[in-house]
Amino acid sequence: MFNVRMEKECGCFKRSGMPSVKTFDNKDDALSEAGEWAEEMNETFCKKHNFAVIEEGNDLVITVAMN
Repeated sequence: MFNVRMEKECGCFKRSGMPSVKTFDNKDDALSEAGEWAEEMNETFCKKHNFAVIEEGNDLVITVAMN
């Protein structure tokens, strides 16, 4: 099992209604979803943060950094 999860939940993320963790049976699906989430957040959120994906074991973590 592979999890896509948020490192930290900023205000925009909390208001988005997106789940903070989502589980997948295979790594390819998890990588695809994590990349789509990070891209969507970078394009539609307030632009105060930058979102990227890193791997931590079986977790794909969406990191949050200040712009």
